[in-house]
Amino acid sequence: MTRRTPTLLHGGRIHSSAAVSNSDATAMAVEGDTIVWVGQDAVGKALYRDAEQIDLAGAFVTPAFVDAHVHATSAGLRIDGLDLAGCASLTECLDAVRRFTTANPGVLVWGQGWDETKWPERRPPTRAELDAAAGGAAVYLSRIDVHSALATTALIEKAPATRDAVGWSGDGPLTQEAHHHVRRAAQQTLTPSQRRSAQTAFLRLAAANGIASVHECAGPDISSAEDLAELLELSAVDDVPEVIGYWGELNAYETAKELGVRGLAGDLFVDGAIGSRTAALCAPYSDSSGTSGALYLRADDIAEHLIGCTRAGLQGGFHVIGDAAVAEVVEGFELAEKVVGAHALSAARHRLEHLEMVDTEQAARLASWGVTASMQPLFDAEWGGAEGMYAQRLGLPRGAQLNPFSQLAAAGIVLAFGSDVPVTPVAPWATVRAAVHHRTEGLGVSPRAAFTAHTRGGWRACGVNDGVTGTIKPGAPATYAVWEAGELVVAAPDNRVQRWSTDPRSGVPGLPRLDADAPLPRCIRTVRSGRTIYDGGSSQ
Repeated sequence: MTRRTPTLLHGGRIHSSAAVSNSDATAMAVEGDTIVWVGQDAVGKALYRDAEQIDLAGAFVTPAFVDAHVHATSAGLRIDGLDLAGCASLTECLDAVRRFTTANPGVLVWGQGWDETKWPERRPPTRAELDAAAGGAAVYLSRIDVHSALATTALIEKAPATRDAVGWSGDGPLTQEAHHHVRRAAQQTLTPSQRRSAQTAFLRLAAANGIASVHECAGPDISSAEDLAELLELSAVDDVPEVIGYWGELNAYETAKELGVRGLAGDLFVDGAIGSRTAALCAPYSDSSGTSGALYLRADDIAEHLIGCTRAGLQGGFHVIGDAAVAEVVEGFELAEKVVGAHALSAARHRLEHLEMVDTEQAARLASWGVTASMQPLFDAEWGGAEGMYAQRLGLPRGAQLNPFSQLAAAGIVLAFGSDVPVTPVAPWATVRAAVHHRTEGLGVSPRAAFTAHTRGGWRACGVNDGVTGTIKPGAPATYAVWEAGELVVAAPDNRVQRWSTDPRSGVPGLPRLDADAPLPRCIRTVRSGRTIYDGGSSQ
């Protein structure tokens, strides 16, 4: 076997625990798909005289990010489809639908991102208003949290069972089973080429943001087995981020084997979402006293699934948001422990998605079972605080206690950060910043912990815990990102110009402090196992 010529990257800053001092490393060497050396320029150039030389020109190298929760096809459809996240009112939403359907006659319209809590009208369009704006077109518009949707009459006619399903509304958003019916009808209009185009667009966007691996949270109520199989194939044959697949279905062991997924986890729903008032709560919603959400699975179902996955050597896991749902999950783990034992349960590395409303005692119990919390810090940035959607739906102080990153980390739970795209954007450095600057004092984590959760934590969440993957040190996979060097005028007393402080352990890149409007680094290159999957050009 012919040995590949090493590559020496030098003249930059390397985020590596292998260096004598974490700020000392300026160079690294790669052979094939493995990092073989990390240190300083002079030593590297002496050791690797015949290597291919790459001058970093001051750029900063980090382990590549991992997005621990994505929905690739729907995220890709949003790129070229109808993006409603920027709509500031109900009128703007309807105008956007009208323009899009006029410009794209005869096709199903797939839109996403509306959020009525930010509109002056404080309500979504009625079906009659949407039908009028769409001009008879079949239209599917998922809410920002993707747990409810608006649909035109033309689309509902393609899924007649919708009208008799739980969650049906004659004039408002569809939730629960009714939502699943119309989403499935919308998905069935997509051709394989449309799915491939959407998946490719998303994966290339992820790579351009320094992401080398994503966890696809698929399932029968989210997408389809065909969609997941095509995505996994794309990841295997193209220079795009690696896709780790999860299938959210109870006891679907044969399906897991056929698809080759890591586990029966991800969006296996115990409940819904707070924005759509489908997250299961112990006490009613403050802005809708007649509902406490929807509980889809009970403790017995959860326990049976955990037992089966543990015995089958698969990761199990659930989507869980509300406090009533978290309580059900904790009880399910307790029941499972009585059957398979704490050691086997912990060794399986089961995972929970979102885990937004959890108390200290529950966190300690979940940590004892080796649970990973796959969380999305941009949820708090988007909806947290005293005046955000959480507070509107839940009231205070309840609405300010969600996504308690520090509490979970203190309990010993492994954190893995992601976007839940298309719910929040693919923006890893913004995610790190959001985890540090939680809108509720005391619930954020340090920059180093946040960065680790979005890199190494993602690998640990899918069962890779070899001590090197997700780091930059000899023996680690050559999976890394290169970030542009630059200068920034800092709002300091003397208004001095400073070099970007891009070491996550001393601050979020670009800033001594994490000001909300400050620029974040631009990705120059993303490398997966020694192969460049994104090249955005030099910073010079």
